[in-house]
Amino acid sequence: MDPEHASASGRPRPQRPRSSHREIADELRSRIRSGELRPGQRMPTQAKLADEFGVERGAVRQALRILQSEHLLTDVSKGSPATVAAAQAPARPPAGPAVPPQPTMVALAPRIAAAFAARHVRIDALCLTAVSLTMAIGEPLRQIHAGRLEPAKIDLRLLLPSRDIDLAFPTPVDADDGGLLHRRWLAQRNAQGLVLRQNLLALYATHGIDVRISFRALPFTPPVKLYLLNGAEALFAYYTLGRREREIGHEHVELYDADGTRSPLFAFERRAGRRDAAFVDQSGLWFDALWETISSELVLTS
Repeated sequence: MDPEHASASGRPRPQRPRSSHREIADELRSRIRSGELRPGQRMPTQAKLADEFGVERGAVRQALRILQSEHLLTDVSKGSPATVAAAQAPARPPAGPAVPPQPTMVALAPRIAAAFAARHVRIDALCLTAVSLTMAIGEPLRQIHAGRLEPAKIDLRLLLPSRDIDLAFPTPVDADDGGLLHRRWLAQRNAQGLVLRQNLLALYATHGIDVRISFRALPFTPPVKLYLLNGAEALFAYYTLGRREREIGHEHVELYDADGTRSPLFAFERRAGRRDAAFVDQSGLWFDALWETISSELVLTS
């Protein structure tokens, strides 16, 4: 939920220059996953990226090499700009207790894409704003439009916090902000939900896919995020809070907030053994209970 400002290249610029090559890789990865950077498209030059992120070219090259190792970029060199790799049919990610957690924006997209290989795709999600989910679904959408995935039906249920509650986070550190943070969160929640719904419903017109997407509102701020994929996999992450400073509406605000896109995502799958299968089952029961009892109708308006 970082504020953004326009850069010289037209791409929104983060409020502060990023100094970490891993942060640069995370941002570029999200642009590729969301479809903003398309397969076969040339990346900006390393000089332009260095200017956008406020770093030396060496940090940019390190970031690009990370994405090349993940098969998201090709032709990474000191010379001509790298190229976004062609979309490939999704491979099923590894599972089991030996598989370490990864940041949400690294782990979620390939697992969502693998789930879309099913004829009937079923996704249940509980989160704060749906930012990660919206970006992750950009990958299977690319695969569908490229003809590499052909689901017949998609069912998505999404639990988000109600607009009528006082959020536990984001929240100001000291004084009352007059509802500024709540309004900003609500605008982002609604915008992400509308984009997600529009992108999925468009698949009926373009590919004849039966799409059903439903939203419900929770009466509490979720301390965790949960994604359930085809009843076979549960992805789980904690929202870890930190003290941050943001510029919102030309005001500097000290707040407690979490960066959900970086939260380590733990993957549990039925095929990985009894422990994982039990976690998947209980997560599904927990989600269903919230959906059917204390949640309420959610309308994506301000």
